[in-house]
Amino acid sequence: MEYRRLGKSGLQLSTLSFGSWITFHGQIDDSLSDRLMGVAYDNGINFFDNAEIYALGESEKMMGRVLKKKKWDRTSYTLSSKAYFGWRGEQNKPNQTGLSRKHLVEACHEALERMQTDYLDLYFCHRPDRNVPVEEVVWTMHNLIQQGKVLYWGTSEWSPAGIMEAHMVARQYNLIGPVVEQPEYNLFRREKMEHEYLPIFDSVGLGTTIFSPLASGILTGKYNKGIPEGSRLGLSGFEWLKNRNLLDANIARVVKLENVAEKLGTSLATLAVAWCIRNPHVTTAILGATREEQLVENLKALEVYPRLTPEILAEIDAIMQTAPKPATH
Repeated sequence: MEYRRLGKSGLQLSTLSFGSWITFHGQIDDSLSDRLMGVAYDNGINFFDNAEIYALGESEKMMGRVLKKKKWDRTSYTLSSKAYFGWRGEQNKPNQTGLSRKHLVEACHEALERMQTDYLDLYFCHRPDRNVPVEEVVWTMHNLIQQGKVLYWGTSEWSPAGIMEAHMVARQYNLIGPVVEQPEYNLFRREKMEHEYLPIFDSVGLGTTIFSPLASGILTGKYNKGIPEGSRLGLSGFEWLKNRNLLDANIARVVKLENVAEKLGTSLATLAVAWCIRNPHVTTAILGATREEQLVENLKALEVYPRLTPEILAEIDAIMQTAPKPATH
């Protein structure tokens, strides 16, 4: 395993990490999550990602049960949670969602309880909240860190302007600012990581824990001939994900990409993950898996990404046609 520093912080995360979105409680049970987390940990993965909204709290409970059973040294891995959406679904009442001080503090306590841990290594504001002053968010996160409940805080799917505003507030009041952003990044969605965040990488330094490196599985090629049974794009409740990703134009590109993977003697999925971590601004790419073979296969991305030469990257760009256009002044 390779480890990268999270932005300008001192924290080191494994370049590949393991997440629970959609899979935990939704697609896999305790025994399988236990096995997959074991494989991840044994291969050097030290970051496990979660959120209050995943399976409405059940994902964090499952991860908590697995960790309790594993009895790994708590200092050997990092855990995250995210707050914004709440976990009560349609039963959410005012203050049970969003980024108010009340919800951020209560969601933190609930995550600690569900995951049976004393502190979170990373705590994310899962979306921006226009109804809450940025000062309130930054002060709350700073106080949670001062109390030892959280070690580092960050954002997910925030705009560059929103992240910079949080940094300015932190500077103004001498508070601890955000060190990490969790954006979607894959061969279809490149704008934020390769264009919008560039000034922030250079100025304040920003770690990234990117999600969906396989674009919900489309970049594995398994949807090239329709939707296989039990796959996430076939799950009820995730139609929005299917409608957003499962487009004929996308499939046509993935089919062509298979030739590049074959040339490198690797699978399409491994190539797609390798492509993500080839970007030096990616601290870690979060993997999701429902089978041990998937996880083991994706871990090979560490061997593949150094082989992605400028020529191969250019070939991938020509197939995908998704590279952000350079800004013209």
